[in-house]
Amino acid sequence: MIRNLLFDFGGVFYDLDFSKTSNAFKKLGFGDFDDMFTQYQADALFQQLETGIISPEEFYTKVKTIVAGPVTSEQIRDAWNALLLGYRQTSLAYLADLKKEYNLYLLSNTNQIHYDYFSAQLLEQTAYPSLESFFTKAYYSQQVGLRKPDIEVFEHILEDAGIKAEETLFIDDSYTNFPNAEKLGMKIHLLKPGMLIEDIDYKSFN
Repeated sequence: MIRNLLFDFGGVFYDLDFSKTSNAFKKLGFGDFDDMFTQYQADALFQQLETGIISPEEFYTKVKTIVAGPVTSEQIRDAWNALLLGYRQTSLAYLADLKKEYNLYLLSNTNQIHYDYFSAQLLEQTAYPSLESFFTKAYYSQQVGLRKPDIEVFEHILEDAGIKAEETLFIDDSYTNFPNAEKLGMKIHLLKPGMLIEDIDYKSFN
């Protein structure tokens, strides 16, 4: 019996366009950006940012040593945030219905720069004060120091939330995040392009 829903954020509740950030960094002189960061993988610099090992300021400083010409922290911030488009408001609203039957959790590989941006954007685009208010608990990689697809982040959530893997359905738009969740016993569902969480038959996983 599924009692818990664990959702990814980007590509599930929030629309992203990675090409916008890629193009923005290339304009700044960051020639090999696509080799360092994509939807499916990130090199050491971006992993350090996403797990809170380095601060936004340290991230900006390191990027400045990589790009060909002089750039400001603000230019780097704006290029990094360019992929952030906006909320799927109908999906957010649908959580109120799901909350009647399930415990809701959020798991996002993100970073403080993006978090600050989409948190402010939520208030601008919707009537909701915080993203966390939709969930029993939200887990952000830069806060817990762990990120998908590593098994440790799933173990942390199960222990911290006091929930069972076999009673949990994990919903993500990236198949690369599933193997370790499945290894622990979670059910999984890939949210394909064009699909919304409203389209899922949650009862079919029982």
